[in-house]
Amino acid sequence: MERNIPNPSSLSNLAMREEFSRGRRFHEPRHLYRTEYARDRDRIIHARAFRRLEAKTQVFTTRYSDHFRNRLTHTLEVTQIARTVSTALGLNSELAEALALVHDIGHPPFGHAGERKLNELMQAHGASFDHNLHALRIVEQFEHRYLEFTGLNLTFEVREGIIKHSRDYQPGASPDLAQYLLDLRPPLESQLIDWVDEIAYNTADLDDAREAELLDFDLLRGEVPLFAQAYALVDRAHPAAKEKLKFSEALKDVLNALASDLIETTAARTKQSAVTSIDEVRRWPERLAGMSPQMSAANASLKHFLAINLYKNPAIAIIPSNVSRASFISTSAARNRCRPITNNKPSPFPVISSFAITSPA
Repeated sequence: MERNIPNPSSLSNLAMREEFSRGRRFHEPRHLYRTEYARDRDRIIHARAFRRLEAKTQVFTTRYSDHFRNRLTHTLEVTQIARTVSTALGLNSELAEALALVHDIGHPPFGHAGERKLNELMQAHGASFDHNLHALRIVEQFEHRYLEFTGLNLTFEVREGIIKHSRDYQPGASPDLAQYLLDLRPPLESQLIDWVDEIAYNTADLDDAREAELLDFDLLRGEVPLFAQAYALVDRAHPAAKEKLKFSEALKDVLNALASDLIETTAARTKQSAVTSIDEVRRWPERLAGMSPQMSAANASLKHFLAINLYKNPAIAIIPSNVSRASFISTSAARNRCRPITNNKPSPFPVISSFAITSPA
């Protein structure tokens, strides 16, 4: 007898319900007690590509310490925030959780610097590299765990969210992705992911920067009002407490302020828009999930501070300035594995599986 475990939240009319899913590429019988999006979540967790996130840099490499975030721990933090925000909004938290877990699965080594380098190198092949499109390739083609199909056979909504959670597409601009409804918005669960991703990495990167002793505390308070206000309240209430604990408490309050604003603003926008269904969410002319203008500005000042004072710090450079090239590993074998997302023609460019860093000749 089939027994489904219900979604943790009471679903609103704007939630993406599994019974309205466009389904999987290959038909599978329903699981006895797991929902469709719960199955997606579990398949992502068990994927090889998910485990590989542990060895991929977020900001700090392991040469500093094993206390810093890596791409895997960052993903877990994004997932926790996504689950909280989606549940508070009455959305499908299992779908949000699956999308959060898979959102960085296509990232190469060396963080965003690695992605930029790969994109640069692919220009010579008349192609480019985008970690979201690569993530779709991974879940559709590279993972081999099942007898009946290649890939993870995830639901349409998770595959759609992989490529659409952080950007919109011009209709007709990417014909190979046309099946993913490029002229429509993704569900709210997907729209939330880019925002909770920012919340997670902005606050975590501040935390790691302090742990690495690369944070100018006075400069932070001077340039990031959101943190300065939070710290002032903590300091006033606990003047004799250790600075490290006051910093952590203030950072927790910053995270809470960002997440709370995301929840409240998204709820207000959906109410003001008067949308009553997932179909109307998809057809709305702009994304409904987001922060208020005031909090967006506060978040932008935090991002700017990190960009100038942390990410450009020579102490954490993860690709040396003297890198002249990256070599492709197992190119001939990879060429036969890698196929475009929607057809069976061999890809004109090789799969990039790792870097070999070399100095100029």
